Amino acid sequence: MTTVAIIPARGGSKRIPRKNIKPFCGKPMIAWSIEAALASRCFDRVIVSTDDEEIAAVARKWGAETPFIRPVSLSDDHTGTIPVIAHSVQWLSDNGPAPETVCCVYATAPFVQLDDLQRGLQALRQSGADYAFSVTSYAFPIQRALRLTQSGRVTMFQPENFTIRSQDLEDAWHDAGQFYWGCAGAWLTGQPLFSERAVPVILPRHRVQDIDTPEDWQRAEWLFRAMEAEAQ
Repeated sequence: MTTVAIIPARGGSKRIPRKNIKPFCGKPMIAWSIEAALASRCFDRVIVSTDDEEIAAVARKWGAETPFIRPVSLSDDHTGTIPVIAHSVQWLSDNGPAPETVCCVYATAPFVQLDDLQRGLQALRQSGADYAFSVTSYAFPIQRALRLTQSGRVTMFQPENFTIRSQDLEDAWHDAGQFYWGCAGAWLTGQPLFSERAVPVILPRHRVQDIDTPEDWQRAEWLFRAMEAEAQ
C-alpha cells in the first residue's frame, strides 16, 4: 500500500505575502509541515504541490519532493483543496505506483504533530471511512452566537437558546485546518470532506490556530514559543 503526503503550497498568498516560506519561529513555515510528515513515518513519499519555483526549492531543501509544478488553473484564490489533491493523485498514478492512501497536510500548520498524523491514519484504516481529518471544539456555544445589525444593535442567531445554560447545549466542532487523510479514490472522485463518510481526529484547542492575517501570525508565534518553552 503506497501512502503519500501532499502539501499544497501555492505562491500567490495576498494577505501574508509569501506565507508558505516566510520564516516562522526560525524556519520557513512549510518546513514545519514537511518535518512532521517525515518524522511520522506514515508516508512512502512527501510531496509539495506548488506553482512556484522558489517554494519548490525551499521544499526540497527541507526534504520534500517536487516532481511536478502545479498548473496555473489550479493555483488561483478560488481553487479548493480537493481539486488540488486530486490533481496530485492523478499525476502520481500516471507516473508511477498509484497511491492508495493520501494525506493533505497544510503548509501553514506549524502545530501539526507526528502522533496526530499517526492517529489520523489509524482512524482512517479502522473506520473504513473515506476521510479522517483534524477537528477541534468551539470555545463558546455556537447556539448562543450573536450578530451585529445594520443599526448597530445586537441580536441572537438562535434566540430560543437564550435561557438555556451553556453547559446544557450540544458541543460543536470545526475543521482544525491541519491535515486530511483520505482514500485516493475519494480524492479523485471529489467526495466531500464534511460528511458522514469522514471521521474526526480530535485536537486540543490550544494547538489549533488559523494563520490568515498578520495578527494571526503574531498570535501563532507567541503560542508556538510558549509551547516550546513549556516542553523544555
